[in-house]
Amino acid sequence: MPRPSPGWARSPLVSPRRTDVTVTSGGLPRRAATAAIVGPGNIGTDLMFKLLRRSDWITPRWMIGVDPTSDGLRRAASIGLTASAEGVDWLLAQDELPDIVFECTSAKAHAANAPRYEAAGIVAIDLTPAAVGPYCCPPVNLDLNLDAMNFNMITCGGQATTPVVAAVSRVVPVPYAEIVASIASKSAGPGTRANIDEFTETTATALEVVGGADKGKAIIILNPVEPPMKMRNTVFCAIPPEAAEPGPLQDQLNQSIFAMRDTVREYVPGYSFRADPQYDHARDTWNGMARVAVFVEVIGRGDYLPDYAGNLDIITAAAARVGDLVVEHRQGATGIPAGAVSTPASSTSSTSSTSNAAQPTGAQA
Repeated sequence: MPRPSPGWARSPLVSPRRTDVTVTSGGLPRRAATAAIVGPGNIGTDLMFKLLRRSDWITPRWMIGVDPTSDGLRRAASIGLTASAEGVDWLLAQDELPDIVFECTSAKAHAANAPRYEAAGIVAIDLTPAAVGPYCCPPVNLDLNLDAMNFNMITCGGQATTPVVAAVSRVVPVPYAEIVASIASKSAGPGTRANIDEFTETTATALEVVGGADKGKAIIILNPVEPPMKMRNTVFCAIPPEAAEPGPLQDQLNQSIFAMRDTVREYVPGYSFRADPQYDHARDTWNGMARVAVFVEVIGRGDYLPDYAGNLDIITAAAARVGDLVVEHRQGATGIPAGAVSTPASSTSSTSSTSNAAQPTGAQA
């Protein structure tokens, strides 16, 4: 049986903030927690760069896949991660295990892997629509159980639109919310395409469970236009008739919506509105309800893919943020001085690491 890593959850040592981070001889930063990324496709590779460049608490140490020609595995090995094409079986057989696994494969794969991670004492942050753990949207439900062993990041569309629905529902009742997520076809890898049904189901449920709508519906469009379009999301919320009329209630709604936008932009700078919220008066065909429409655009930071892949950027940024929050919570970091670091990260690549480049593939993207 593999022995657990001497991780952050069991150690009094804490990582300094990023300005004080030291680096191992192999080039990886020393931080309080170690992580494995399972799935070296578009999302997994983008997440790797986000953690390396911006995480305060987490060092990615392992990149795990099943295709030895994966470009993501090659890139990970080239910058010092241990990269293996032998899958989760290989990872769980190691003497030292990661503190956190970021699952970037598919909903079916995570449903199978999740019990194994928990049995090994590894926290799982799930970037697939599997929804094994609680739905997690950083600007909305930070009061979630940070001691859980599995966190679901909903979907890219869920991360972009659930905050808007939540911003509306904290002011007025929302009996129905509908979102349409439009993304560039080039930004959608095999994982995304294999998870279309799970995407719509998980996103719609998150609009209800996290967003606060009584009923949710989600639609995704993969647009093949050239040049590739930026990610755009249209959010429709049914609202009481009086909220669609100019006045104090509508002002309160607008204030809530724009405040939520600013909160999301703290970790996704490319998150913006294409226009001010648009209000439609009540109609009989809407069961006497009025409607507010919000038009969201997400431009990626370009950590791995071009800026049109905002759908990747928002879910990887959210996952990295949740990972930091989980580690910080379990460290009890408030008031602890910087200076101590966890066990140095090894940068030696495994024998299954590859050096031949291929086009980015696979995983949930």
